[in-house]
Amino acid sequence: MRDVRKMVFFSLLVAFGIALHVLEAQLPSAFFLPGVKLGLANIVTLLALSLYGWRAGLTVAVMRVLLGSLVSGTFLSVGFILGLSGAVVSALVMGLLNKSDIGLSMLGISIAGAVAHNMSQLMMASFLVQTKYIVVYYLPLLLFAALPMGFLTGFVAKLLIRYLEKAGVWS
Repeated sequence: MRDVRKMVFFSLLVAFGIALHVLEAQLPSAFFLPGVKLGLANIVTLLALSLYGWRAGLTVAVMRVLLGSLVSGTFLSVGFILGLSGAVVSALVMGLLNKSDIGLSMLGISIAGAVAHNMSQLMMASFLVQTKYIVVYYLPLLLFAALPMGFLTGFVAKLLIRYLEKAGVWS
């Protein structure tokens, strides 16, 4: 019975991640800069990391980007490639930090994930357009945006974890 409950909740996390991915694709840019988004779908990755560990967090991140891009019609586009690279690197960084004994809070892990996401997207964009100047000019802006967005997603994930613990979903 416990395995079925775990599978259903994991599936719900993936579904919520896809919904947030598609919703966020419809919203205007948070900072009026191309590519800067709130990172709402990352909340679901943080929940999966906290509940099931880094493999589940990585799986949720990859599945939400793959399935979300199919739903929104961006599969295999440049945006898809950038999003996938950011999601994978971010989930791996957050998973390592969550598993480590350095004592970072959910907020710190989320901010580190946002920074890793932006850095990996910049590296991929630099590779795709074959210039390093995109990194030089865009890095300060993306790092500046990563701090409040990472804080926001970490804060929401922390609140949701508390709620799920009280509801008995988190065990």
